[in-house]
Amino acid sequence: MRRTVSVLGLGAMGRALAAAALNGGHRVRVWNRSDGGDDALIAAGAVRAASPAAAVTGSDLVIVCLFDHASIHAVLDPVAAPPAALVNLTTTTPEQARELAEWSRSRGIAYLDGGIMAVPEMIGGPAASILYSGDEPTFQAGRNVLELFGGAEYLGADPGLAAAYDFALLAAMYAMFGGFAHGVAMMRAVGVSAAMFAERAVPWLTAMTRSLPEQARLADRGDYATEVQSLRFNKAAVDAIVRAGRDAGVAVDVLRPIKALIDEQIADGHGEQAFARIVEGLRR
Repeated sequence: MRRTVSVLGLGAMGRALAAAALNGGHRVRVWNRSDGGDDALIAAGAVRAASPAAAVTGSDLVIVCLFDHASIHAVLDPVAAPPAALVNLTTTTPEQARELAEWSRSRGIAYLDGGIMAVPEMIGGPAASILYSGDEPTFQAGRNVLELFGGAEYLGADPGLAAAYDFALLAAMYAMFGGFAHGVAMMRAVGVSAAMFAERAVPWLTAMTRSLPEQARLADRGDYATEVQSLRFNKAAVDAIVRAGRDAGVAVDVLRPIKALIDEQIADGHGEQAFARIVEGLRR
């Protein structure tokens, strides 16, 4: 089915989404706050809309990929004739996504929220994935468009669920990147390049991710009993890593919160339990 798709916001991600819809044979309208970002898309067959209102009028699927939550309201609040269906692919928190869903409901708009698990260069390829939550009929009706962007998975009716997954996965990613940066700084102190360190870090971190299902099992059960590598064991390791970093003149900002969580759990009497128990310390 050939659809009319509107893309509001032509940053790198918005351009990639619009290009994927074009390549899939759909009619694509584009709008951007500033000029110049749509030249290649127009040359490929997209239609430049003079305003957000012109972009959304008569569109089957309106995709917003703007700077932030406030920019969505700034662009769509003035539109007198709102679209029938809105897919938000702007990075918004779960609560902001729920607010947008309520805002949409009050205007008769079906709302679908999405968390993009990809960088722009991945859009349209097999490694791209977008998680969706909110209005399921909008997801099903627009699936032939949404699947052009990457793997499309519907998670449930809660509009904030996709954003929750998105932010939780990004938190894990940034923590990993921060740990890698700490390792790079330590190895520089002994004359080893970041590239050489990466050659060892990639297989090591890949191997360590295999322990995540077991850590998840402990967290879901709430039973952190272990006979190996207790929090006391991990405290000794982390304390030594912190000391080695300081000896090398490396700031320990990345490790400090992890050390604090371990110390807190031990102080509360959980030193013989598994490292995964730090989850409980994060649930304030």
